[in-house]
Amino acid sequence: MSRLIVGVDEAGRGPLAGPVVAAAVILDPERPVAGLADSKALGAAERERLALLLQERALGWCVAIASPAEIDAINILQATMLAMRRAALGLLGSASGVATFGAVRVEVDGNRLPSLEGVAGIAEAVAIVKGDATQPAISAASILAKTARDNVMEQLDTRYPEYGFAIHKGYPTPAHLAALKAHGPSSVHRRSFGPVKSAAR
Repeated sequence: MSRLIVGVDEAGRGPLAGPVVAAAVILDPERPVAGLADSKALGAAERERLALLLQERALGWCVAIASPAEIDAINILQATMLAMRRAALGLLGSASGVATFGAVRVEVDGNRLPSLEGVAGIAEAVAIVKGDATQPAISAASILAKTARDNVMEQLDTRYPEYGFAIHKGYPTPAHLAALKAHGPSSVHRRSFGPVKSAAR
């Protein structure tokens, strides 16, 4: 039997507000999902459709976050690695438990791996540049991470309607920057990011 693949990817490194979100997913070879691609290449409706299919058909999946406060404390790169580790740990469990999926291969989008020490059942782990466009399991993770983060930002929009989070999802659009200048940072803005620092003065 071939080794199962865990795809890992993140969404939300670039925004000025909200968490960074990572997903880990194991596709079921017996229940393929057609149309997987880098989430950035898909429209919102198609991402949502695929996310629902993935949640239904995948052998397992987990979404995890690192909060704006964690991003400010340890920087966005380390927070991204932390969210990825949490997603992998949530899916596979700790090494002190039983490895549910046997020995797996972890494929992470990008050029570096999060710490996977203590995560159950990992036989090998590789970082793959542009893996979200070429590896189905990473594409699946990118879709789950992006749709989960978009949902978080839409929820935050109801708490902070003055910023327009539902529209730009926290990215530094002209409208977001104008709102930031007018209202100052909210509790979910990343205060270590330049434009937020400037608005807080």
